[in-house]
Amino acid sequence: MLKDLGISENLENMAIQVEEEIKEQFNQMAKISEKNSLKVLLAFQENNLQEMHLNSSTGYGIEEAGRNKIEDIYAHIFKAEDALVRAQFISGTHALAITLSALLRPNDTMVSITGAPYDTLQTVIGCGESSSKSSLNAFGIKYEQIELIEDDFNIEEIQKRLKSQDVKLVEIQRSRGYSTRKSLTIEKIENVIRAIREVNTEVIIMVDNCYGEFVQDREPIEVGADIVVGSLMKNLGAGIATSGAYIVGKKELIELCAERLTAPGIGKEIGPSLGQNTQLLKGLFFAPQVVEASVKTAIFASRILEKLGYDVDPKYDEIRADIVQTIKLGSEDNLVKFCQGIQRGSPIDSNVIPTPSEMGGYDDKVIMAAGTFTEGSTIELSCDGPIREPFIAYMQGGLTYNYGKFGILKAIQEIK
Repeated sequence: MLKDLGISENLENMAIQVEEEIKEQFNQMAKISEKNSLKVLLAFQENNLQEMHLNSSTGYGIEEAGRNKIEDIYAHIFKAEDALVRAQFISGTHALAITLSALLRPNDTMVSITGAPYDTLQTVIGCGESSSKSSLNAFGIKYEQIELIEDDFNIEEIQKRLKSQDVKLVEIQRSRGYSTRKSLTIEKIENVIRAIREVNTEVIIMVDNCYGEFVQDREPIEVGADIVVGSLMKNLGAGIATSGAYIVGKKELIELCAERLTAPGIGKEIGPSLGQNTQLLKGLFFAPQVVEASVKTAIFASRILEKLGYDVDPKYDEIRADIVQTIKLGSEDNLVKFCQGIQRGSPIDSNVIPTPSEMGGYDDKVIMAAGTFTEGSTIELSCDGPIREPFIAYMQGGLTYNYGKFGILKAIQEIK
């Protein structure tokens, strides 16, 4: 059946065998998707979403009803006091930069308790070799980090550091970024937040939720986080939202973030939706099913590539904390070919041949493959990785499982 895609009969037969082996994991993900779908539907209904809220605004967008309703719905889903959901956020990194700039002042200290953050956020903070005249470090904000131990929080070290009561903000990155550690489950985040509150009740706990939304049936606010940040180019946009990000959490913290995004004294009152309301709402409506498809795509990739002898993480039968699947390909040539195969299996720009290049915010050359309807949308099937040992491909997304499977098989055919 797949020979028209250039997939060999042997590889197609292996895919059929793999699908039999992963049925249990697919069923588990379907149950999570059902719970999250109900959560979204009830949020729409209980906040009385109406057709009028699909209408948009331009100019200042003063107290726009549709935009405000979307933020009410996000707060409801995340069980947060308030939300800031705006198309004006360019990316998840932008939303994180706004949040950190809003909550931290000169001489404040922030501590990452998940080790080094994602490459672009390192530039925002100004940690390590990353430097910028606009970084937090340049404005006198101090940064520390505590490493994970065996893919879990170093509770003893975290409690010891936070007892001194001189840390303003703790940052938790749920996904792995371009590291080799595992992504963090809600259960692990719940455990560390409980431990933090035993010694410090004032520190702000912020979670970078990118890639993690709707992968499990709870979100970080539900286990004690004060503020949570994520991108609509990933899970909650479902490939329908064409821009934007969200911040949810305590009301006073959201107001500070809104004033950083717009202007002091104005905050959430302004911000035109610029025709995005329908896309944001429809994306959120479809998000549980699209995340399900994305996780199923990752499970399939994990199992079939493991059978082919590659080191994969997570394994197909492990609990998932986000939509990211890593494949250790062992050489630059294999990493490049795998990404090129993902590109060949894409619906758009399938004739384009991605190559490694310099990218802003990254210290190494990076190869990125994504034939997506929205540029940079990583809930659509995409694959990228820094050109450095051990040459890991970071694969994520898949708007539907079938399209995701076809892309994976095309990538495998490329390296074979």
